[in-house]
Amino acid sequence: MLINELSKRTGITAHTIRFYEKSGLIKGKRDANVKSNNYFHYDEEVVEKLELVRDAKSVGFTISEISQLMDAWYNNKMTVSAKLAVLDEKLLLIENRIKQLKEMKKMISQFKKNVSEDAC
Repeated sequence: MLINELSKRTGITAHTIRFYEKSGLIKGKRDANVKSNNYFHYDEEVVEKLELVRDAKSVGFTISEISQLMDAWYNNKMTVSAKLAVLDEKLLLIENRIKQLKEMKKMISQFKKNVSEDAC
């Protein structure tokens, strides 16, 4: 499939797909039989990888982290326990971030109360 169809299937813009390709997360292939253009063609594995990237980004993984994970996952460089350790570490980071956000919310609520009471 070409990039426009890939974009429609995954819900990821063509611009973003090209960025992911330049970042090394996915790889398109040129059709050796077609000499009239330089279009890249994408297969079902690319669709799967893009869905993984989208899901990983939505839970807080960075492009760099995703790149490392995809390399390890798709090249079988990580054991199951290593994969679980990576996910546990990310869960811990998310829990810490939630605590920080709750503290920020508490502080802002206090500032709001002080302002409404004309205390500052």
